[in-house]
Amino acid sequence: MRATTATTAAPVPTDGDGPARNAALSLRRGLRLLDCIADRTRSGAVSVSLSVLAAELGTSKSTVLRLTAPMLENDLLRRTPDAGFTLGLGALLLGQSYLEGIDLRSAAAPFLRRTAEQTGLTCHLVVPDGTDIVYVDKVETRGTVRMGSRIGNRLPMRNTASGKAIVAFGEPELLDRVLAEPAQVMTEHTITDDDRWRHEVDRTHGRGYGIDDRENEPDIRCVAAPVFDHANQVVGAMSISGLASRFPAAAVRELGDGVVRTAHEISVALGSSSAQLALARGAR
Repeated sequence: MRATTATTAAPVPTDGDGPARNAALSLRRGLRLLDCIADRTRSGAVSVSLSVLAAELGTSKSTVLRLTAPMLENDLLRRTPDAGFTLGLGALLLGQSYLEGIDLRSAAAPFLRRTAEQTGLTCHLVVPDGTDIVYVDKVETRGTVRMGSRIGNRLPMRNTASGKAIVAFGEPELLDRVLAEPAQVMTEHTITDDDRWRHEVDRTHGRGYGIDDRENEPDIRCVAAPVFDHANQVVGAMSISGLASRFPAAAVRELGDGVVRTAHEISVALGSSSAQLALARGAR
C-alpha cells in the first residue's frame, strides 16, 4: 500500500499569537505616546523628551524611536530643535476632521432634553441664516405648554432672544445688518427703536444671555444663550421659552444663568476652548 503523509494546516493567527499580539501592543503604546505628548502640550510643554516618553511608557528609548518613526513620517509628530517631540500638523488635521463631523443638533440633543425636564419649559435650538434664525430642534415635556414654533420655522433675529444672543457674540457687522432690516411688529412689546435694540444687545453681551420679553409672541417669555464651535465662532443658540405666568420676570436671571451654562456645555461638546474655560471659571 502506498503510504499517505498527513498534512497539518497552519494555525490561524489569533490575538495571542506573536505577530498579531506584537502589533496590538505597538499600537497601544503608540496611542499612549500620543496621549502623553498631547497631555503635556495642554499643560504648556513646548516638547517632550525621549527619556520622558520612555519613562511614561515603561520601555526603552530605542522602542520609543521605533514607535515614533511612522508618526513622524505621517506628520502626526514632529521633532523639535531640542530633540524632543510635539504634535504635528497631521494630528491637527485629524482633530479638525473629527470636530467638523460633529453635528450640532446631535451634540445639543441630550442637553436640551435635560433642560426641558429640569425647567418644565420648552427648549429650542436655532442656527443663524442671514438676519434670521431657523429652528433646528425643539424639546417639550409632558408638562410644558405647547408652543407654535416648529422645526424649520424662520424668524427675524430682531424679534427673538436667540437673535440677540447671536448678534451680541457674533461678527460686529451682523448688528448693522439686522438693524438695516425693517422691524416687524409682532406684539405691543416688540422693540422697534434701533438705539434701544442696540442697548439690549449690549446688555445681552454683558450678562451672557438674551431676553425676549413677549416681543415675538404675546405672553411668551424666552431666554437664550449663544453656542460656539471648535473655532469659538457662534454657530447657533439654545433657549428656554414659556408662558410669562409660568416664567416670571423674577426667574429670568436664575434661569438665564442656567441657559448660559448649558450653552457652554453644548459648545464644549463641539470643541469650543473658550466655553471650556468659562465652565472651569464658573466651577471655582
